[in-house]
Amino acid sequence: MKNQIRWLGHAAFEITSAKGRKILIDPWISGNPACPLKVEDLATPDLVLITHDHQDHYGIDIPVLLEKGQGILLTQPEVIEKVRKEGVPEEKIVNHGSGMNIGGTVEIKEIKVTMTQATHSSGVGSPCGFIVTLEDGKVIYHAGDTGIFSSMELFGELYNINVALLPIGSVFVMDSLQAATSLKLLKPRIAIPMHYKTFPILEQSADKFVAEAKEKAPFVEVKVLKPGEHIMV
Repeated sequence: MKNQIRWLGHAAFEITSAKGRKILIDPWISGNPACPLKVEDLATPDLVLITHDHQDHYGIDIPVLLEKGQGILLTQPEVIEKVRKEGVPEEKIVNHGSGMNIGGTVEIKEIKVTMTQATHSSGVGSPCGFIVTLEDGKVIYHAGDTGIFSSMELFGELYNINVALLPIGSVFVMDSLQAATSLKLLKPRIAIPMHYKTFPILEQSADKFVAEAKEKAPFVEVKVLKPGEHIMV
């Protein structure tokens, strides 16, 4: 079996590992105009990863998703304080409720999650990204909301990135030029654009990113998904 990466619209993704484990990243489902699914359509998650607390990433569905089974929430301590106020018990939060932070790695159910920096803003805590290493060694990088930064080159050196999930929408995150240039630093095998088209203010198409990526990083295969579509890796 292979691993599946499904785009749920905006920055939300569902990763299903070859062993059947479910990982949700920034699961903004309810209220997301780009998401074709409802919360009840999603399988019980094993891990829920939150990059920062802006409403288009944190969402209102986290308590409901965590109530569905034995899922564990991975995010920063400051964001965890918000989650606690919504009634999520500590046993459903990584490290017995203490959370994790940038540079740290935790391993849960044979899946390693490393929290990385991101250049953005947040209400509490610091914005971040995640490098997820699945049971079979495949590596997926979710950049979170970010502009380009030079340490992405270190990620490319430290981690053999198979798939990079990159924001391209501009205004609040990288534009197509920055996102395409980041591929030269990260050196993933595959790139999937995200965080565009959801709102009128954002870039409405991935066409510019595809063209820039072909020029700057022709060794990277760009996969443009529609919300609800998936690839196997």
